[in-house]
Amino acid sequence: MNKVQVTLQPLQSTDIKIAIIGGGVAGSTIALRFAELGLDTTLIEKGPSLVNGPPICHLHAGGNLYREICDQQCLTLLQQSIDTVKVYPQSVNIRPTLIALPKTDHGQPTDLLPRLEKLRARYSELVAQDSRNKVLGEPENYFRFFSRAELDDLLDLAPPKVATNDSDWLVNFAQSVDLDSIKFPVLLVQEYGLSAFRFAAIASLAIEALPSCHLQTSQQVVAITQKNNSSGWQVSTQHQQSQTIEHQHFDYVINACGFKSGEIDDMVSAKRKRMVEFKAAYVAHWPQCQGLWPEIVFYGERGTPQGMAQLTPYPDGYFQLHGMTQDITLFDQGLVASCNNSAQPQLAQRFIEKIDKQWPEQLITNRTLGSIGHIAQFIPAFNTAKVAAKPLFGAQQIPGEDADLRAADVSFYGQHYARTEIVKASSALAAADAILQNLVDCELVEVSELGDYLTEHYFPISQQCSSAEVTAKAIALAKQRDYPIALAKNL
Repeated sequence: MNKVQVTLQPLQSTDIKIAIIGGGVAGSTIALRFAELGLDTTLIEKGPSLVNGPPICHLHAGGNLYREICDQQCLTLLQQSIDTVKVYPQSVNIRPTLIALPKTDHGQPTDLLPRLEKLRARYSELVAQDSRNKVLGEPENYFRFFSRAELDDLLDLAPPKVATNDSDWLVNFAQSVDLDSIKFPVLLVQEYGLSAFRFAAIASLAIEALPSCHLQTSQQVVAITQKNNSSGWQVSTQHQQSQTIEHQHFDYVINACGFKSGEIDDMVSAKRKRMVEFKAAYVAHWPQCQGLWPEIVFYGERGTPQGMAQLTPYPDGYFQLHGMTQDITLFDQGLVASCNNSAQPQLAQRFIEKIDKQWPEQLITNRTLGSIGHIAQFIPAFNTAKVAAKPLFGAQQIPGEDADLRAADVSFYGQHYARTEIVKASSALAAADAILQNLVDCELVEVSELGDYLTEHYFPISQQCSSAEVTAKAIALAKQRDYPIALAKNL
């Protein structure tokens, strides 16, 4: 992608300098939002590349994976997901999610109906307000229940390669799942996939093309101090290889360090209650699969041996697996909270070693095989799947003291300091918007200069990335990080 000179009349007079610490989903999205507007933005990332944090695979367009969260969080996630699809269409794997309840589960499938009707009504309202919001299909098709009889009718069909109607997505499910082990009806809902590698590719390509965004990789922030008699900041960074220290000055600092946000908060004496949870997803190869597969979720009680099982499809027979048990995605003592003396929750050293170093091979094998077995209790043929790669892993921050919180974006402290606190990737744009409004409130940017850009998501350079460019870059990132290139391809 060639360097493109961006000329934006509304912000030509703006000369503030903004630092974003952390190049994950939140930091990269904010950097793109600001740099697309012509704001002088420096993105500081400790690692060698962008968006390399906790595993991402799902666009939570309604939050239906989490029956324990409130309706308002689900409605928020719906709005945020629609905005994300509009801005990053090349990062979305367009296929629905199928939700089933095992017969051992305490709930009933229709328990979700009141929430689903609220979500469908809200989606209809959003589409009526702006036709560009129709990114999840027709509102009336946002969800649909299927009976046992309807699935039985699919048992003798050849698995389709292209979906022409909703039932096409259920053929493999009907023919592969032990239907006697689940309750009916099952739910098909338009919650799509989100590719971490393709998201990283878009961010990398666009930032390279934006003259207002200055990317500094392999740089770790070691100190932040507020300048005397000023609301500005001095940010000191150390290069990971050369150990060279550099001091830079900024008018506004954004802490987008994910689970390490507390370390930056401590540098500026910003108290904050938060939690951090270490999680992992696993990669399996099941080449025997044929045709279309939706994402499949079998509900279960979190943290028990019957915890939720999640099967996320990628091309070429690769799948990402979650199992909300202590032996698969969750870990004993993997959820920790901050204390009065520090805003940084302290994970046990064994988790830090997994993040910073290699996983032991035996642990990779044991946990991946465990996740395969967790899926195979519902899809018996899946027991032939093989371990395909190291886990996708990382630590996720949760602001406050509610471990079930899923819809969060940003908080502010003192003058000209913000911290992103997203739990789900689709909340990143909301964080960017809130910080942009804070720049106006702090009189660093005039609202008259922004015009409609304060409320409109303006991403012309990001959206110039072609599918071929995104795929090529995403594949390069997957190879660099030692993952199958299938995870970088579009379905």
